[in-house]
Amino acid sequence: MSELSETLATAFADGTDDEIAQAAAENIADFAAEYDEDLTSDRVTDLLADAPYDDFGRRFNWVVGELAAEHEDCTDSRAFRVDGFGELAADPDIGT
Repeated sequence: MSELSETLATAFADGTDDEIAQAAAENIADFAAEYDEDLTSDRVTDLLADAPYDDFGRRFNWVVGELAAEHEDCTDSRAFRVDGFGELAADPDIGT
């Protein structure tokens, strides 16, 4: 586990259960590794505080969307969201 994911897991634990907090923190760390190596926990927690929702899952998904929008090469952020691609999503491996 990276320092980023450890810090975020602790921060996220205030808003959700430990399992979701850990998964969300790891998703952010994965996003950072792939798209934004300079991403900080402060940036993520600031965005989370600004999210226009009350539910942690919706707030977190909004944060992921905001981070993805800042990176042109991130064209599909669903893998980093709390629920991932979801049951109704198209198979992400089709066409690759």
